[in-house]
Amino acid sequence: MRRLAPRRVVVKIGTNTICREDGTVDQGYLEDVARQIWELQERGIQSIVVTSGAIGTGSAELGLDGKNKDIAMKQACAAVGQAILMMAWRDAFRAFGMSVGQVLLTYGAFSNRARYLDLRKAIDELFRLGVVPVVNENDVISTDEIEEVFGDNDKLSALVASKMDADLLILLTDVNGLYDRNPETDPDARLIPTVDEITKDIERIAGSRKNERSTGGMRTKISAARVAMESGCNMVIANGHEPNVIVRIVNGEELGTLFTPHVRYSNRERWILFACPRGKINIDEGAERAIRDGKSLLPCGIISVEGKFKKGEVVRINGIAKGVVDYSSAEIAEMVETCRREKAEGRHNGHDKAVVENENIVLHD
Repeated sequence: MRRLAPRRVVVKIGTNTICREDGTVDQGYLEDVARQIWELQERGIQSIVVTSGAIGTGSAELGLDGKNKDIAMKQACAAVGQAILMMAWRDAFRAFGMSVGQVLLTYGAFSNRARYLDLRKAIDELFRLGVVPVVNENDVISTDEIEEVFGDNDKLSALVASKMDADLLILLTDVNGLYDRNPETDPDARLIPTVDEITKDIERIAGSRKNERSTGGMRTKISAARVAMESGCNMVIANGHEPNVIVRIVNGEELGTLFTPHVRYSNRERWILFACPRGKINIDEGAERAIRDGKSLLPCGIISVEGKFKKGEVVRINGIAKGVVDYSSAEIAEMVETCRREKAEGRHNGHDKAVVENENIVLHD
């Protein structure tokens, strides 16, 4: 048995699990999920549902399943499918006297600090009212061009778990978990019950199983696991059609593959670490050593600035960290130029203002 004892659980359900072969919603399955979440609520465990299936459901409704779709067509399918999907969830939970609240998100909700804090307040208020949050990516406005897609909601669910202080993330899919080899082609493939560290081997064996309605695969689930593990959250990949799968996992039964947490960041550090960077600051070796030693980033150690960003936004620092800048990209570029000019003239006083304060820098592997 696993000792998980979660207080707050995020349950993500993939398109292939929610939808039938023809793309329509499996209402009986949703009702079974609602029953299990009702059981958890009776035990004082809060649950957030992250649902996929809007594009697939919309495609089926419009008779477009199986057709190649450009971004605009996918957005249109999502607009149609999201309404059908939420009505299905509403009906499923209503059977157990529970209400649901729709939460549509893009990556920007996690990258902007004010928006993120508002989101936390909204989720907490839904819980206070006894409402189950049902989260989905806002496919109608999220596109590849603006880099705000999550990959069949795998990364979205991990970010929700991280930002909402969940103890357990469950990814329900159409496979039993992570295997050491592809189980579809190798009959000797074995399920990996526990992963304590995401190694190169784990990344290599993570295949990319997709079909026409699903945009995710095992690789996106491994990426989600990395976010969850670094946030101090357990994550389980399991077959969504195992009987009573959610309750059994919460109870500690060894189903699927468990990814164990290994690093605990503060809530603010997690926000910085997993925010979408609005630009990049390239620094020299001396500045890199300084921030590794816990010091602030000064303009004299900056080589170049990439992108346009405002004060208070998150940027990447080389490939080693992210940080919240105290100045805009234009201001930083001007400070760097002034520093270079003063050095060349031999009158640099060495008392630079910090571009990123040390408490606003989070190192990563």
